[in-house]
Amino acid sequence: MAREAGMDLVEIAAQERPPVCKIMDWGKHKYAQSKKAHQKTHQQKIKELRVRPKTGQADIDTRVNQARKFLEAGDKVLLKVQFRGRELQHIEEGRRIVDGMLEQLQDVCKVESPPRMEQKQMTALLAPKGTGGGATTKPKADKPKQEKPPTPPAGAATSPPAPKPTA
Repeated sequence: MAREAGMDLVEIAAQERPPVCKIMDWGKHKYAQSKKAHQKTHQQKIKELRVRPKTGQADIDTRVNQARKFLEAGDKVLLKVQFRGRELQHIEEGRRIVDGMLEQLQDVCKVESPPRMEQKQMTALLAPKGTGGGATTKPKADKPKQEKPPTPPAGAATSPPAPKPTA
């Protein structure tokens, strides 16, 4: 049967009685196994996102979106707030920025290293929440329900809808 099909007869389980064999293309099977063995797994990298205490909210939102993409791809994210000159007197402003970013990313990350000052910068290290290391699915946000306008009580006078103007 294998010769007629132009394939190979491969013994699967020799210890069984009777022995188990399979008709398959052995060369194709070996090629697929070698490709699977050479397939590169995702190397986790640390992606760094830098902001300053006076960075605008739109730019911070952009950084949050970038961090979300990196975390969903399975990479770690290092948030850095860099202080220069007199900005060091307002460390609480940098802390507010980092806390806001962490709050927005809490659904896709876990905080590996909480925010702390290192010389002239505040850093926080985030790791992806999923334990598989691969891309995690983003949960859908619940949409607020739209309320229906109140219905008039029975017997109340209602005005007919206004006619549409014609041009």
